[in-house]
Amino acid sequence: MGDVTDLPRLVVASANPHKVAEIGLVLDGLVVLEPRPIGLPDVVEDGETLEANARLKALAICKATGEAAVADDTGLEVDALGGAPGVYSARYAASNGSGAEGDAVANTTRLLYELASIPAGRRTARFRTVALVCRPNGSELVASGTVEGYIAAAPAGDGGFGYDPVFVPVEGDGRTFAEMGEEKHAISHRGRAFRDLARRLIGT
Repeated sequence: MGDVTDLPRLVVASANPHKVAEIGLVLDGLVVLEPRPIGLPDVVEDGETLEANARLKALAICKATGEAAVADDTGLEVDALGGAPGVYSARYAASNGSGAEGDAVANTTRLLYELASIPAGRRTARFRTVALVCRPNGSELVASGTVEGYIAAAPAGDGGFGYDPVFVPVEGDGRTFAEMGEEKHAISHRGRAFRDLARRLIGT
């Protein structure tokens, strides 16, 4: 592409350093990302869908900065649990009092407990990400990405974050996302969503 000044510029709504780093790796050379301004209050993610939560976050940052903002929301959908934790993935443990909101270890522990009696062949799941850009003029772009997989019997690997230590993508070689490191970006839900978003941005 051309000079960096020609690239779309977006303020990242997320304050999660792991997520921001992942987004930066996926969009490197395609979009210029600006950090979320320090001191902005957290956005209450009380939407009923991943898209609604992404919109809440992007719109709040867009209004606060006057710049185009990008946000995403991700859910882990486990078939044996009726699609749970889904939109409640980040607060799965908090919803039953077994951990604090955003506590990845507690969330994973509850997930494995819920699946303890489920055999390997029925532990199918998918990660789904919705990425959304809000612009000051009120327009928006929405993109999504999904990766199919299954939940491992126990955590493995120390890379990634969230449920990565227990999610094994079917397109991989049997390793969890946490064991794959940066390799996961080529097939991950977030990678797919943000590459799709970048294509849409470049085309507008």
